[in-house]
Amino acid sequence: MTTAKDIMHPGAEWLPAHETLDRAAQMMRDLNVGALPIADENERLCGILTDRDIVVGCVAMGHDPAQVTAGNMAKGTPRWIDANADVEEVLREMKGHQIRRLPVIENKRLVGMISEADLARHLSESQVANWAEKVYEQG
Repeated sequence: MTTAKDIMHPGAEWLPAHETLDRAAQMMRDLNVGALPIADENERLCGILTDRDIVVGCVAMGHDPAQVTAGNMAKGTPRWIDANADVEEVLREMKGHQIRRLPVIENKRLVGMISEADLARHLSESQVANWAEKVYEQG
């Protein structure tokens, strides 16, 4: 059985909710990623921040990224998957919520992220095509 842990990109890092968006952008640059999970003061997942969120939700709105925190951008209920979940469960979660990145949690700790690139590397063409059809579906 292929699990979330088998296909994830290991070593994901939390972005504390109190960090400003300019710091988040620097972390993304340094880690060469386009998204970071946001953690509250108890290191619990409270959202995911993307580079697009920073540009569209802050900069394009005329806000100063040095004054807006990641916590201000966290909206909705964050989705995640257990490290031992079967890859089919990973796909159901991502397709069902139309999400392109999924944090992987083990023993209440962040251990990695699953992105489109991870799916493309580890799954069949038909699995990736089916996933993309559902995730990018206009609805």
